Amino acid sequence: MRRLLLGAAAVLLAAAPASAQTAEEIVAKFIKTVGGMERIQAVKTLRRTGKFTGGGGFEAVIVEENKRPNLVRQEFSLQGMTQINAYDGKSGWKIEPWQGKKDVEPLGEEELKQILEDSDLDGPLVNYREKGHKVEYVGLEPVEGTDSHKLKVTLANGDVRYYYMDTDYFVPIKIELKRMIRGAEREYETILGDYKEVAGWYLPHSVESGVKGSPNKQSITYQKIEANVALDDARFRAPAAQQPAAAAPPDASNQQGKPTPDTKPEPKKEDAPKPPARAQR
Repeated sequence: MRRLLLGAAAVLLAAAPASAQTAEEIVAKFIKTVGGMERIQAVKTLRRTGKFTGGGGFEAVIVEENKRPNLVRQEFSLQGMTQINAYDGKSGWKIEPWQGKKDVEPLGEEELKQILEDSDLDGPLVNYREKGHKVEYVGLEPVEGTDSHKLKVTLANGDVRYYYMDTDYFVPIKIELKRMIRGAEREYETILGDYKEVAGWYLPHSVESGVKGSPNKQSITYQKIEANVALDDARFRAPAAQQPAAAAPPDASNQQGKPTPDTKPEPKKEDAPKPPARAQR
């Protein structure tokens, strides 16, 4: 009997390692898998160029640029017009050309929060303690029928994200979050895939997002991601003659998350689209 009990215990122990992971171990394996801290930190700028496909099937070209420590510029081009959202480390601004608008405007409260989160080039898991975030291991949970490690990530601003990490490679394959949209709370999910090497750092080149449970999804396919391209700080500042009046927000390097915008309808002249948020890395 004792031998049988020992044999059963051995089987249970053999099955335990996948679920016995700690949050710290999973994050460490993630950083190692995607290239290691040294290679991540060696990337000072990123430029992502890709195709956005929205609800209804309309397509747009997107260009997203990040520069350390917390500069970001996002362009969304459709029907010969380009919208720009940017953050220069102190204030956020935008140009929305739809309906003939050309003036620089300050970002709204929700837009500013979103771009602050996007301005962290590394994502919330890298150096999460230094950024004031908290990461907890929840357990194993299936994603499309395959087990994944579920992490609860509480950002420094109090927002909560759930990261689903691949059990073999420890990279995020899905992110869930709740967000207030026009006064109503909605739950979103983002699917990440097609990881490819960029200057020694593996980054997702495919992002699909939308309201959780909804068949209407929007997707981004990055055809090119370039590292350490020359980006002057002036590129992130509003045109000098049109500086928007906006209060300076807190340091963006401590605000991270991957907000997902509402699903967009097919654009019309009177119903202009807005650029998507970049998905969490």
